Amino acid sequence: MDYKYIEQLLDRYFRAETTLQEEQILKTFFAQGAEDMPQELQQYAPLFAAFDEQPVLGDDFDERVLAQLPADIVPLQPQQVKARTIRLTERLRPLFGAAAMVAILLTVGNAIYQSMRPNTTWMDADEYANIKVESHEPSVAYGQMTDTLTLAKDEILTPAPTDSLLNGGID
Repeated sequence: MDYKYIEQLLDRYFRAETTLQEEQILKTFFAQGAEDMPQELQQYAPLFAAFDEQPVLGDDFDERVLAQLPADIVPLQPQQVKARTIRLTERLRPLFGAAAMVAILLTVGNAIYQSMRPNTTWMDADEYANIKVESHEPSVAYGQMTDTLTLAKDEILTPAPTDSLLNGGID
């Protein structure tokens, strides 16, 4: 006898892909007996025999269990539980706190960095106002702007002589 269909059903049963009718076919097959069944299929017979031995709980099972409990434990009426909707702002509230901490840390870090930086001399507004474009040619204006930015960069990077860090900490 060919048992390939039963083997396929068993494979699908263990992968939880069988329908109720296919499970009933397996129960019926293994309930027939193990006389002419192959050895590899006989090992599954106790599994399907256990399904027939299961007691039926009955409709009054809940009442019987509740009757065995002490009276102070048994709730008199079932409690209604209301579903609570969680809004997006409530879900993201921990992230708001984390973002605020990052902003505070960056602000404090920037303040410390600025206080530890050597003092620089900036060009006054009058010096910027005195810069005049002598030509309306783009290449000439570009060259003048490059020269001005180079001078400004040199002034920014040159430390002031009154810097307390450069004088060994003596003011």
